[in-house]
Amino acid sequence: MAAMINLSAGPWEIVNDGVMGGRSTARVDVTDDGIRFAGNLSLENNGGFSSTRHLLSDAPVGMNGVRLQVRGDGRAYQLRLRQDQRFDGVAWSAPFQTGDGWETIEFSFAEFKPVFRGRPVPQAGPVDPAAVTQIGIMLS
Repeated sequence: MAAMINLSAGPWEIVNDGVMGGRSTARVDVTDDGIRFAGNLSLENNGGFSSTRHLLSDAPVGMNGVRLQVRGDGRAYQLRLRQDQRFDGVAWSAPFQTGDGWETIEFSFAEFKPVFRGRPVPQAGPVDPAAVTQIGIMLS
């Protein structure tokens, strides 16, 4: 990882299953230590996901992956990258497990798989780091 991008800067957008009638909720708090993503996941009304995303001011050019420092609730999450600024469309996803203590998780760009609404999209090809415009976290 040749460079760092500060993800505490700038706004984080919440995208929950309410876009499809679900009832999950979430919030993001930006702190001096990073971000805190919290909320409630609901399966009511065919729901089942909660996410946040951040528009990057610069693509991760010259980087070979992503490193996160996380502390979670024991559930599995997805780190998601997007190559456009659209609300919907293909995202490149890599799963990660959380625990109750701080841990560092590293992802190579090769680990990210293209998906659309939870389904694989192999024809989208591998993620292109120079084209990444959004980064996000999803719980589903």
